[in-house]
Amino acid sequence: MSDFPFSASGLQKAYLLHGKRLDILRGASLEVSSGETVAIIGRSGAGKSTLLHVLGGLDRPEAGEVFVGGRGLYALSAARRTRLRAEAIGFVFQAYHLLPEMDIAENVMLPGMALGRHSRRTLRARAEALLERVGLAHRLRHTPLELSGGEQQRVAIARALMNEPPVILADEPTGNLDAKTGDQVLSLLFELVKERQAVLVMVTHSPATAARCDRVLTLREGVLEG
Repeated sequence: MSDFPFSASGLQKAYLLHGKRLDILRGASLEVSSGETVAIIGRSGAGKSTLLHVLGGLDRPEAGEVFVGGRGLYALSAARRTRLRAEAIGFVFQAYHLLPEMDIAENVMLPGMALGRHSRRTLRARAEALLERVGLAHRLRHTPLELSGGEQQRVAIARALMNEPPVILADEPTGNLDAKTGDQVLSLLFELVKERQAVLVMVTHSPATAARCDRVLTLREGVLEG
């Protein structure tokens, strides 16, 4: 068990490709403190997104463990792991993954609806407060397709914060944005993480983006270095 708010130990993961075993993670480990921002870099195909999925409980490792607030994620049953993921981990993806048939407030409400702890009215009020915080109070009734890329990513950040998770995982969060918009989105994300003293682990291909984090780790030969 780890004393860190978020950590991983000895993660191993492999896939079969054309009948050949391809080792992606070979004992990757990390420890992250509250309020700390960590960038993970590495060459294309090194397994950065696979690592993030394992860290977030989306893809089970063959060996190793992820600890969230001292609880082993993969020691839990599938149902309890899903519950812990909803409570404690917020995801921000490059492709936003917003539902086009819902307005943006409804999109932000989804993680809260998954937990089922509060009424729809309460969730709507929290979603609207988060959207105001990210500068989209004037867009509440709009659907994602009516928003720019930068606005959609701000919605995705608000959604990630819906359940006030202690851990935020971001996979190339500015990859689909121009430099100026990406810089604005990153500034907002860092500000909100520091404000809530959450953990941020972010995969990025951009040296400039990585340099803005408190610490940079390199995924090389399946192991985190740095």
